[in-house]
Order: sequence, then structure tokens, then C-alpha cells
Amino acid sequence: MSGEPVVLINAFEVPAGEDEAFLDGWQKAREFLRAQPGYLSTRLHRSLAPNADFRYVNVAVWESADAFRAATSQPEFRDNSIPYKFHASLYEVVRED
Repeated sequence: MSGEPVVLINAFEVPAGEDEAFLDGWQKAREFLRAQPGYLSTRLHRSLAPNADFRYVNVAVWESADAFRAATSQPEFRDNSIPYKFHASLYEVVRED
């Protein structure tokens, strides 16, 4: 990887009717992560389709993969993780307009 920031794309499986609980948990996780070194930004997206497999998708930008891993390996983060199934990976930008 280059010295460019990395992008976390994290898709969540949130059952219908659990939006409020999910959003509360996401907000707590965001508050912790935004205070960590290397955090740049995050945006949470909600599907327009009510029955989408991934109702919420988080897109976050970090200065580096190491900064993200350091933040998410802390016990405080693991102890307060959102209890929903998620699918996450770090990405690098390869094309942009």
C-alpha cells in the first residue's frame, strides 16, 4: 500500500425493527473511533430497499491500515462492538474521477 489513506467498507446485517438499537451502538463505536489516532472520517449509509441484506453500510477513512488495526484491537473497542453480523474489509482507491 502507498501512503494514501485506506477506506473501511463495512456492511451490516440489521434485522427489521432493530434500527434504533443498531444506530445507538454504531454511534458509541464512532465516538470511540473518532478519538483514535489516524481516524479521518466516517459515513453511515442506509439502504433505500427495506429488505436489503445489508441495510447499513459504513464507509470510513483512516490514515493507514495500521492506524485502523491499532484502534480496533483495543479492548475498549472490542468490549463495545456492535452485536450485529458484519462484513468488513479495508480498501485502497484505484480509480477516481
